[in-house]
Amino acid sequence: MTERRSTVQSFDHVTDVLVVGSGGGGMTAALAADAAGLDTLVVEKSPRFGGSTALSGGGIWVPGAPSQRREGHVVDPEQVFTYLKQITGGLVSDARLRKYVEAAPEMMEFLENLSPWLEFVWKPGYADYYPELPGGSALGSTINVPEIDLRTLGDEEQNLLTPLALAPKGIWFAPKDLRLFYQVRQSWKGKAVLVKLIWRMFRARVFGDRMAAIGQSLSARLRLAMKQQDIPLWLNSPMTELITDHDGPDARVIGAVVERDGRTLRVRADRGVVLASGGFDHDMQWRLQHLPELARVREMAPEGKDWSFGNPAAMGDGIRAGEKVGGATELLDEAWWFPAICWPDGRLQFMLNERMMPAQFIVNGAGKRFINEAAPYMDFAHAMIEGQRSGVTHIPCWLITDIRSFHRYVVGGHLPIPKVPFAPVPTGWKVPQAWLDSGVVKQGHTWEDLAREIGVPGTELRNTAERFNALAAKGHDDDFCRGDSAYDNYYGDQTLPNPNLYPLGKPPYYAFQIILGDLGTSGGLRTDEFARVLRSDDSAIPGLYAVGNASSAVMGRSYAGAGATIGPAMAFGYVAARHIAETETLTALDDQPLQAPDLQGGNQ
Repeated sequence: MTERRSTVQSFDHVTDVLVVGSGGGGMTAALAADAAGLDTLVVEKSPRFGGSTALSGGGIWVPGAPSQRREGHVVDPEQVFTYLKQITGGLVSDARLRKYVEAAPEMMEFLENLSPWLEFVWKPGYADYYPELPGGSALGSTINVPEIDLRTLGDEEQNLLTPLALAPKGIWFAPKDLRLFYQVRQSWKGKAVLVKLIWRMFRARVFGDRMAAIGQSLSARLRLAMKQQDIPLWLNSPMTELITDHDGPDARVIGAVVERDGRTLRVRADRGVVLASGGFDHDMQWRLQHLPELARVREMAPEGKDWSFGNPAAMGDGIRAGEKVGGATELLDEAWWFPAICWPDGRLQFMLNERMMPAQFIVNGAGKRFINEAAPYMDFAHAMIEGQRSGVTHIPCWLITDIRSFHRYVVGGHLPIPKVPFAPVPTGWKVPQAWLDSGVVKQGHTWEDLAREIGVPGTELRNTAERFNALAAKGHDDDFCRGDSAYDNYYGDQTLPNPNLYPLGKPPYYAFQIILGDLGTSGGLRTDEFARVLRSDDSAIPGLYAVGNASSAVMGRSYAGAGATIGPAMAFGYVAARHIAETETLTALDDQPLQAPDLQGGNQ
């Protein structure tokens, strides 16, 4: 229960805007609120800042961004709206979609003008996920930040949330490096990236470089901008509940209860509270309530592990707090899905480039293909879920390939080069015995042998393989149109007429087990075009906003392109702050003074 008006005069800290969460959405909201002249405080549950943004690929999907305009690429906003309208299928209001199209480029321009740390670049070529649709782009609208030496953070470096699976010291990929790296056997540019990685490892060991790119760089740069603006950030400070002015259905949110340094603090927010606290990625009981098919994934995960790549601190605290003050929710069965390998130690490996490789296909428990393997990962995962509901096993499904493909392409993190002793990733010409021993990878010398290993009908697997090989030899996938989209081609083999198709050859054949993973949940509090949290009757809760994975995704059940999680989080963080700045200040709650002195913000 929220606290009654008779007790609201007792506060330990007062600010204009309270932002809960320090991911891309939260830090952008704080920067925008501060720039509007509002006293702003950011509180973070975790001992480290960055949230899921710090764990991500760091892309920001913003059609019409200044970095695109600088390259002479002009985007028609109406076409972008048409694209979003089509992929969201009526699940998202026109007002929210139009606000995103309008505000996202404005947000990027604001950030670029605010701080020299906030530098953004556009590298054309990574297509939107549906580039053939009206308004879609084969050039793409994914905006990135350059790499950064984390030593620039000073003492804050130790407070940056680090990826769950750390790369070897000195290994980092710029946005275009990864695509070229996957072509290490096909092009000299791919080999050059390998040399570049070795040089980076050498520099890190000799000169002490601590370079970071993608989500680490984006989070570091936003934090540096906050430091530049002297915006306080309280780490280890979970928000436990929201405070309203009364208990009625028209209550206004006026602050929150925050735990800090062993104390329970009541923080008053005179202008508004922005929930940017993430989704409920790791509350598996809650997730199972909304998507029972996840029980199958849970059975396959090692004991004590779950299948989400999201921020370990994301337990849905902000969503629950919003519900308690009357906020409505939607799309709680959704997530930013991706197919993954789950190794025996619980480590998840994103299956991205493997699904675009030419000489492979994916089968369900009936031994049949069921989708264009190179499809966007949300679409692929939805096909797994729908297939599982049909009574045919799709969780797991199996990626089938041959030894030639293993020797030619990066598969499961294996680098197809001669064996290198003490290499940080698997190398050599043999499938690692540990992979086969784990049961995650199966081997067979005939289609029937492999079918027995993975528990599918041998006749069906052979028929599927022969059908696929015939289509691959012809150069067109008549069954699922793999390779028709510019998106499919991105990580494919550019030396082939169809980068995504080539027949499987001689045995042995291999099957890689694919389960359902995610980058975090994408359902949450229902919001309007200003990021205000809505009640079930569509009225806005005064003083309460939600952005990022704490809110229901503006992408609906789809995914426009790389960066379509971070882009909306940052855009609506900016929108929320601007709306707060344009709203009249909260009327004084009481004539009585605060019962405790105002605390100084910061990390100390």
